[in-house]
Amino acid sequence: MPNLFNPEAATGIVMRIARLNPCTKPLWGKMNLPQMLAHCKAPLEVALGDRKLKHSFIGFLFGKMAKKQMLQDTAFKKNLPTDAGFVVKNDRDFVSEQQQLLNLIKRFAESDPVNIAARPHPFFGKMTADEWGILAWKHLDHHLRQFAA
Repeated sequence: MPNLFNPEAATGIVMRIARLNPCTKPLWGKMNLPQMLAHCKAPLEVALGDRKLKHSFIGFLFGKMAKKQMLQDTAFKKNLPTDAGFVVKNDRDFVSEQQQLLNLIKRFAESDPVNIAARPHPFFGKMTADEWGILAWKHLDHHLRQFAA
């Protein structure tokens, strides 16, 4: 399964993001392109320790089960619910958001996986480095498919 810690997988995601243009419309969902790029930064910021979120009660109850389902070798379904902390509703600048996301992907891909795995996910709880890398890749892939990239 693709993993953002894998250089080839990370390069593939970066190339898809680089091909986006400001006029691209979503195939589903409510976010426009700059909002999607901003949204995609949030989980990477959590993984890198830049954004601190508490473990949610719902995550405590259902996180392990949901993580198992999300790690299956299938693409994320369209219109999955978004954590309120990751919703982006305000206007954003495409070029700025694109560059910031590319920088975060590079930081994540070049990070020590042990440091990433030391941080619990706010919904899924304790995760291995591979789980972080797989979920990061799948989340980015999901939103890139949303914009036909």
